[in-house]
Order: sequence, then structure tokens, then C-alpha cells
Amino acid sequence: PAMKSGLIDAAEFNNPTSDRDFGMQDVSKHYHLGSFHQSQEFFEISFNKKKYDGLPAELQAILKYASEAENSNFYWHNTNRYADDLINLQNQGVNVYRTPDSVMKEQLKAWDIVVNRLNAEDPFFKKVIDSQKAYAKRVMNYLNLNQPDYRMAYNHHFG
Repeated sequence: PAMKSGLIDAAEFNNPTSDRDFGMQDVSKHYHLGSFHQSQEFFEISFNKKKYDGLPAELQAILKYASEAENSNFYWHNTNRYADDLINLQNQGVNVYRTPDSVMKEQLKAWDIVVNRLNAEDPFFKKVIDSQKAYAKRVMNYLNLNQPDYRMAYNHHFG
């Protein structure tokens, strides 16, 4: 209702495929991409821990490697679908914008507020966040130095 009334004039609900299927292009011709959350979408599979632990090691290994393979498959296929559906949205007259850095910075600040509150309420949550941050600090130090500027290469070949 808020978009149809004109109260909201742009949106990015989930990803180009879900947004196209949802009909966003029929409501607004302005579409923003770029988010710290949505860019990290991955396949999730859950197991009953007691039943999993009761399986022979060979079956546990099959589930582990099948899950890892499907996670990669999910990422590759969805990235391809999202790229195709983004082109479809653009072909339907939707203006696509990258979310400004100022908005991304505010998103990080808002997340810090949520994390700090949940850290104070839940020791397990804090343990998970601390582990994720330690991993990100170590790995992103490497990736920030090692990964090239893909936009530069894209613009070189296609821009």
C-alpha cells in the first residue's frame, strides 16, 4: 500500500528475481541495489543434531560435502538468475541505482546498535558475533589487499 500510494518511491525487497516476481516493477521504476545483508545470501540446511550425531561417519561426511556443494551451486545459479532478472527489470524501464555509501554507513551504525543490545542480552549471541568478527577481520584483511577492483575490469571491457 505505501508504494502504491506514492509514500515510498523506490525499493529493493530481496533480490532482482524475487523483486521481479513480486511485481516491484509494476509499482515503482526506481530500484536500489547494494546492502550488507542481501549480498551475503547463502543456502541454509538444517539437521536434527541428535539424529545427525547418530549417523555413521560416512553418512555424516556425505551430508557435509553435499551441503557444501549445494551452497556453492545455490550461489552460482542464483547469481546468474539475479543478473538475468536485473536486465529484465531494466528492460521494463526500471531505473537501477547503487545504494549510496552514506546509506550503507548508516546501515552499519544501525546494525551496531542492534548487535550491542543483543550482545548484552545473550552470551551465546555475543560468542557468535565475536567469532564472526574475528574471522572477518582476518579474512577481509587479506581479501581487501588481494581482490582487484572488479568494477574497473568491468568498465574496461564493457563500459
